[in-house]
Amino acid sequence: MKGKNMASWIWYHGDFAIYQAMKQNFDREERGMNWPAYWYTSGWNHNVYFWKEFQFDHAQTFSTIIQGKGYGKLINLEDSQETKFILGSQMTCPAGHFRIEIYVGNLSGLPCAFIEGKEIYSDHSWKASNFLGDDVIAGTSQFFTNSKQNPMHFEYSHKIQNAKRIEIVNGGTLLDFGHDLTAKTMIQFFEQFQTMVLCYGESRTEALDVADAYLKHEIRMHDDPDGSYDESNKTFTTKLRAFRYIYVPDISSLDDIGTIFVNFEFVKFPKIGAFESHDSKLNQIWRVSDRTLRLCSGIFFIDGIKRDRWVWAGDAFQCFYMNRYDFFDKEIVERTVLGLRGELDIKQHLDTIVDYSMYWLISIELYYETFADKTFVEVVYPKMKQLIDFSLEATDKLGFIHERKGDWIYIDWADFDHEGTLCAEQMVLARALQSVIKISKLLNQDAQEYEATYQRLRVNIDKYFWDEGKQAYIDSYESGKRHVTRHANIFAILFDYVDEKRTQTIVKKVLRNPLIATINTPYFKFWELEALAKVGSYQDVLDTIKTYWGGMLDNGATTFWEYFDPKEKGAARYAMYGDKYGKSLCHAWGASPIYLIGRYLVGLRPTQAGYKTFEIEPQLSLLGDFNAKFPLSEKGDYVSLESKNKYLLIQATKKGGTLLVQDKQITIPTDHQLKLSFNDLY
Repeated sequence: MKGKNMASWIWYHGDFAIYQAMKQNFDREERGMNWPAYWYTSGWNHNVYFWKEFQFDHAQTFSTIIQGKGYGKLINLEDSQETKFILGSQMTCPAGHFRIEIYVGNLSGLPCAFIEGKEIYSDHSWKASNFLGDDVIAGTSQFFTNSKQNPMHFEYSHKIQNAKRIEIVNGGTLLDFGHDLTAKTMIQFFEQFQTMVLCYGESRTEALDVADAYLKHEIRMHDDPDGSYDESNKTFTTKLRAFRYIYVPDISSLDDIGTIFVNFEFVKFPKIGAFESHDSKLNQIWRVSDRTLRLCSGIFFIDGIKRDRWVWAGDAFQCFYMNRYDFFDKEIVERTVLGLRGELDIKQHLDTIVDYSMYWLISIELYYETFADKTFVEVVYPKMKQLIDFSLEATDKLGFIHERKGDWIYIDWADFDHEGTLCAEQMVLARALQSVIKISKLLNQDAQEYEATYQRLRVNIDKYFWDEGKQAYIDSYESGKRHVTRHANIFAILFDYVDEKRTQTIVKKVLRNPLIATINTPYFKFWELEALAKVGSYQDVLDTIKTYWGGMLDNGATTFWEYFDPKEKGAARYAMYGDKYGKSLCHAWGASPIYLIGRYLVGLRPTQAGYKTFEIEPQLSLLGDFNAKFPLSEKGDYVSLESKNKYLLIQATKKGGTLLVQDKQITIPTDHQLKLSFNDLY
């Protein structure tokens, strides 16, 4: 029997994520300015009701707490008699067959409820209605299971940290916390408050640039909009900011003034995924990737912790892959999916970016493949269908998608030929259609129209964008420039849109062609290396991880960057978007070695949804001696393997695993560790 401790706060499904996403996307700061996201922001429901039917042979008592205003209703399903009741005090449900309804309205916040009793308590078995359409399952979270909580305020973990190094520079004090943090700065004065300036920086250069640091704070005892002073303990606390360094100009010693420390704020995800090898550079890349991903993971997967702190669908999509090989958290994926998509009616592409809408559609297929949660997919399917239909409204007679007013076809920071419709965008539209078709069939929905649209699009992509002379897909067939970039050609390989012969042609003519502009974002390095892995070029994958991400380490990175061009030196390394410190130095898509190592070098992948069956195909000769451990479920299941002295040791905590080495297929045990000699494997 479930007890009252199983109760949780409930809300209309998706509303918690939409509400928190708005708060997240309004949280950006730049040089003293607040910068809310520049796209349409979806609202949440402001009045809802929750209901559930109960049948008891004896009376039950319960109490209800809400955020907002409302009332309760007890409906006897045997005689249809209704009784309204006041919320906040204990209520008795008589024996019999009853339906309990809780009505909540909240003008300025999230309408939600907490129902607590021995047999009557709120959880995901309740239904929610916004008075429109079909009722949905109520939303819940593992983080909100206490009546004293308020779901409008997310509860983070906290850790007090001191600077790892303090030095005097140009008559001021520079504090180095070792790597980027998202934290509140705390100044505890010994005697009395003293005004000072705090200059923040992801880089040392930025922090020391007093005139032009991206984030700067002149603290005041009273009426400070970005901090507060507690006179009882003589401590000033700033608002939350992201930084590695803090520079205090004109104060060459804090010894007579006070101490500066920070309150690091984070979500504590489990330590499951792990990798270590004989290669110290590769190990460091793994650790820094893990740090980067965790810093960019909170209520949602965000892009970067200093700039923008927004929920971008492209960054999040890659995080969904990385999550599989690190902490395997299901709720953060759900929150991010729901927060990005917003309410049912669609008015604009996600983050205004057409390809980001396509990635969101593909992510529903990825979600099911990862977690095998059909219930979540069923709830989100109407939003999936509306988004693909909205997207197809902007297609021409050939099936190609175009920008509408307010749209942005992004793909990557690259020099595309945008004269006419872009090939890479058609590739991701086709792949999104495949996901819609697959999910529609999973839910027994008619997909014939989408299948016909997909087939026509595939034919026309090849007809209009494949250039026989270039032996590659060109950006635009309309401009006549026949310009080739890597991006569409990478997608063609990744999405299996080319046969073996054409794949090898693309690898030779594009991916290994030094005349084709290189990719300098970790974002698209992710896809490029995955394409190379797919054709078996694992050595290239390993070498590029070590040179590209290793190159950032050689440039002083302790978290991975938004963009990296090895040719950029000095302060120019930190510039982007016309801003001398505009580049994010802790960016979610920089963490992709987690995925590339886990999926391709160690070789783990699900072969049935939810890892009911899975394969692992390690590149043993390439990696040498190594240890690896990767999650298989949100419940903590994992597979571990160790390669040492020409022996491989492997074990999983759930059945269904197969080890692939050369042409051998070996069942991975769940009750003991299997030890295999390389001599027997090769």
